[in-house]
Amino acid sequence: MTKLLKHAFERASSLPEEEQDALAAILLEEMADEQRWAKAFESSKAALDELAEEALGDFKHGRTTPLEFDDK
Repeated sequence: MTKLLKHAFERASSLPEEEQDALAAILLEEMADEQRWAKAFESSKAALDELAEEALGDFKHGRTTPLEFDDK
């Protein structure tokens, strides 16, 4: 366990039980979301690679338009 995570858990342990459970639920949901994103990206890697190749081809053949940003 990292020092930062250990410190976070130490601080969380001083919270009331209800707040500890709420924090734990948030942490577990965040970890589950991260796993879902990783799985989604892994399963779409081939499609993303194909789109990237297409975009690079468009760029190399002058079929793209530069974006213009304001200098504010």
